[in-house]
Amino acid sequence: MRVLKGLATGVGSLPHTDAASALDLIFKHVPSAPFWPQLPKRDFREGMVAQFSENLPCLKIQNTDIVFDPKNREKELEAFYEKVIFEDLDYFRISDNFALGLHKFYQRLVDSDVSRIDFIKIQVTGPFTFLASINDENGVSLLYDRIFRQAIIKALNMKLRWQVQLFRKFDKPIIAFIDEPYLSAFGSAYTPISRDDVINGLAEFAEGLDSRDVLLGVHCCGNTDWSMFTDTPGVGLINFDAFGFQDKFILYSEGLKSFLKRGGIICWGIVPTQELGAGENAQALTARLRQGIGELVKKGIEEKLLLESLMISPSCGLGTLEPQKAKQVLELLSGTSAFIGKNL
Repeated sequence: MRVLKGLATGVGSLPHTDAASALDLIFKHVPSAPFWPQLPKRDFREGMVAQFSENLPCLKIQNTDIVFDPKNREKELEAFYEKVIFEDLDYFRISDNFALGLHKFYQRLVDSDVSRIDFIKIQVTGPFTFLASINDENGVSLLYDRIFRQAIIKALNMKLRWQVQLFRKFDKPIIAFIDEPYLSAFGSAYTPISRDDVINGLAEFAEGLDSRDVLLGVHCCGNTDWSMFTDTPGVGLINFDAFGFQDKFILYSEGLKSFLKRGGIICWGIVPTQELGAGENAQALTARLRQGIGELVKKGIEEKLLLESLMISPSCGLGTLEPQKAKQVLELLSGTSAFIGKNL
């Protein structure tokens, strides 16, 4: 893999209702690792949970809600697992009604010169965040339902594998993010999952995705037990909010050292989203990043290894911002990437 040293990509969501405008912004500011935009303000079905609910057992969209309907649970699960066993990826296709940005992104790549693209970045909502966002018929989070938890891990794996199959046409390495903001709540008394549940679930999720042209990453925009990701087989990239939680992240230096030595990549979410102020600039953000790298060097991680496996991104998705603010974030991301390339 090439020396990264500050290569920039995005998390996923943008606030636009027009896919073409979102793509113009992406290809202008993150041309080396462009991503397909999730557009939740365009349609409820492009929200991070609804977007991946299409054709999943017992889940129905009613108005702007995702409803769990267990009436034909056994029958629907049986039909679902038949699709999984026969690896019917087309069944798990994400239609343009649910992800117009994905399909427009694909067509933009078809119509473009992709020779200067280093990576194509795709994403899916992680199983723990997905399950925590939906309640069963009794108002209890689906996280508590172990049978359905297993089904959703399989389902979202297939949704991501369908994307990989689609974008392999361009013969580029693929970065695939599992978006798990819910895991920032891990460890609280209200979280019905253990560390082993997370590691085993993500390891199972990684099945069929661990190949030379697919780099599987986990994005979490809050603080969490980062060792869950460094210790999960198949996870090769960690994306975290470096603007807000850099000091917490570097506490996991021992696990990060092993992770990097086996080829792992850290994507530092160094450009703030909600906290972006007029005083932020590429030099200041690079200084903040340099401080974090310096702390990890003090803890025994080789600086060269950190720089070679360094990517950057916004700290979180941009879907809740105004379009002008999202533009400012991506402009700062691009400028910081260029500054890092020249000065680190």
